[in-house]
Amino acid sequence: MNNQILQLLGMAMRAGAVATGDETCLAKVRSGQALVTFLANDAGHNTQKKYRDKCATYRVPLIESFSKTELGVSLGKIERVVAVVTHNGFADRILQLSKEQIGGERCE
Repeated sequence: MNNQILQLLGMAMRAGAVATGDETCLAKVRSGQALVTFLANDAGHNTQKKYRDKCATYRVPLIESFSKTELGVSLGKIERVVAVVTHNGFADRILQLSKEQIGGERCE
């Protein structure tokens, strides 16, 4: 289920393989360090457009299946709008689960 993806995201956070925050995540996408991007499905319109465009330009898979609260709880925070995974192992497994459970790399 979707919570497997969130659990894996939480493990990646504890392992230091996740970056959060708008500017930090954008820098990781631009530099090629972001391997998977999570964007809250209830993020603001401008934020959604910015990350959809940047992820498409830099060919970073984008997952938009979770709310701010769901992302935040999985990361041990209150709410998070955007997070990026920077470790190959975690990213590969998250993408595999997203394809199986949600239906693709760019999921809404």
